[in-house]
Amino acid sequence: MQQDLVQLSRTMSYALRHAPSEFGLELDTEGWVSVQHLLNALRRRRTSWRNLDASSLEAVIAQSEKRRFEMRDGRIRAYYGHSLPQKMEKKPDTPPAILYHGTTPEAAATIREQGLKPMRRQYVHLSADLATARQVALRRTSRPVILHIEALQAHRQGVTFYLGNDMVWLADNIAPRFIHFDA
Repeated sequence: MQQDLVQLSRTMSYALRHAPSEFGLELDTEGWVSVQHLLNALRRRRTSWRNLDASSLEAVIAQSEKRRFEMRDGRIRAYYGHSLPQKMEKKPDTPPAILYHGTTPEAAATIREQGLKPMRRQYVHLSADLATARQVALRRTSRPVILHIEALQAHRQGVTFYLGNDMVWLADNIAPRFIHFDA
């Protein structure tokens, strides 16, 4: 069952963050789609999912430590991580004083010069805590570099931040002057 939820979560992420058209889905400007439309698309995708229902989606949401999805009023969306050309509209919010970003030593050299950019995503992803930033970096390197972002200072100087969920913050770009590097 756990493996099924992992596979379902991955497929939901792909459908809601990267390729909704492959599933016959059309996201609204905030990334929402009808739960029923997503269920129908998932059932068509895999015969073993023909009995999928909303409780299956709720189980995926409940088991995820990273809170990747939100379901409300018969609709569902991915909170963050979109790579679609259509930028998801987010509500600006005031960030905490410090946020974190985990990266590789190679990427850190570029970030020192150019700052943080969304790359293949719509927004720069920032972590609310050091442990999450380190975990993210460890997916790509055994030598993580943790960046400390002066988020509140950047916000006060015009950088817009958006709350992805309680552990993830988003921004369009972060200039080098707001970034401090782990020793």
